Amino acid sequence: MSTFSTRTRVVIGTAGLAVVGAATFGALSADADAKPAAPAADAKPAAVTPAGGVITTQHLSIDAATKAAQAALDAGEKAGQHISVSVVDRDGNVIVQLRGDGAGPQSWDSAEKKAFTAVSWNNKTSVLVNNLQQNPTLKDIPGTLFLAGGVPVDNAGAPIAGIGVAGAPSGAMDEAYAQAGADAITK
Repeated sequence: MSTFSTRTRVVIGTAGLAVVGAATFGALSADADAKPAAPAADAKPAAVTPAGGVITTQHLSIDAATKAAQAALDAGEKAGQHISVSVVDRDGNVIVQLRGDGAGPQSWDSAEKKAFTAVSWNNKTSVLVNNLQQNPTLKDIPGTLFLAGGVPVDNAGAPIAGIGVAGAPSGAMDEAYAQAGADAITK
């Protein structure tokens, strides 16, 4: 029995892999042309992917965001509070930000983070504060602030914006002003 050189073994092995690859490709190609079997009666329909893989999302207009921010600022001013308001879109990007007369410098950033947190979880930040007890590392997520004062704005159950308010003496007051902003555009 003769032994093959290393070069011969490599050539034979490569040729064998090419044959296996061609057979597999042919089987997959033939399978792709076959008509798919009808789904079972109790199977759930597959999610429909839009043409071209493009997904359409809803966003708050600049006019609606401005109306919401102004309504929140007006609610705070009516109560004698010096607040900042931030309205962010579904992706957490600022659409409108207002800083009321006399609002503290920290309120600007806090309002934005509260709005971002509210839209990210589609929930009021006062509710999310309770989640920190079970998951304390949530507070480490960049851009978030788990203090009352942020409310989401949704359309048909999907978040489209977040409104954050900061600067009042309590988170409950901040949240009431943010809610006034949301109510101005959703009711």
